[in-house]
Amino acid sequence: MLVRIYEANPNPKAVQQVVDTLRRGGLIIYPTDTVYGLGCDIHNHKAIERVCELRGLKPEKANLSFVCYDLTDIAQYTKPFDTATFRVLKKALPGPFTFIFNASGQVPKLLSSKKKTVGIRVPDNNIAREIVRVLGNPIVSASIHDDDEIIEYSTDPELIHEKYGNLVDIVIDGGYGGNVASTVVDTTSGDFEIIRDGKGDLNLFL
Repeated sequence: MLVRIYEANPNPKAVQQVVDTLRRGGLIIYPTDTVYGLGCDIHNHKAIERVCELRGLKPEKANLSFVCYDLTDIAQYTKPFDTATFRVLKKALPGPFTFIFNASGQVPKLLSSKKKTVGIRVPDNNIAREIVRVLGNPIVSASIHDDDEIIEYSTDPELIHEKYGNLVDIVIDGGYGGNVASTVVDTTSGDFEIIRDGKGDLNLFL
C-alpha cells in the first residue's frame, strides 16, 4: 500500500494508519532527512526478524538504528553519557546523524545478544518523528538500498513501492528522498569518532 503523507503537515489519520500497522507487527518504508528507511516497532521481535530477512542480515549482528522522537527517547536505550556529549546531541539533533552509544538493558534481547552498542537517530523529518511520537516508542530501522551500481539508495517512493510493495505493509510517499546517508558517529569511547561520512557535518556542533 502506498500512502501519501506531506512533511509540512502530516495527516493525523494517515499517521495513525501507519502506527496501527506497526503495532500489528507490520513493516513500513518511510522518509527521513537522509534516505528512505525500512522500519518496524522496536517491541515486535517477529517484525525485526522480517526487517533483517529483507536486508539479508542476522538480527544479532545487524547494525540497525533506533529512530527516536527526541533526546528523552534516546536516554532509555543508552547507558548514561556525559554533559559534553549531551550538549552536542542537543545541537545536532534532530539531524542527519546516527550516534552509536553503549546500549542499556532496554535494547531488545534479539538485537543485543552479541552487541553492546546501539545506533540512535532523531531525523529532521516531521513524518518520521510524528510516527514515532504517536507510536510511543522508537522504530527499528535500516536504509533502503538500490541495486543500481551508481545510485546507492532508492529515492523515488513510487519506484520503491513497485519494488517493495509486496514485501512490506506500507510505503509512505513523503516526496523524493535523498541519496546520501547519515553521518555515523561513535561515542562509546567518550569522544566523537566519525566512522562514516554522510550528510551531517558534526564539526558545526563541536
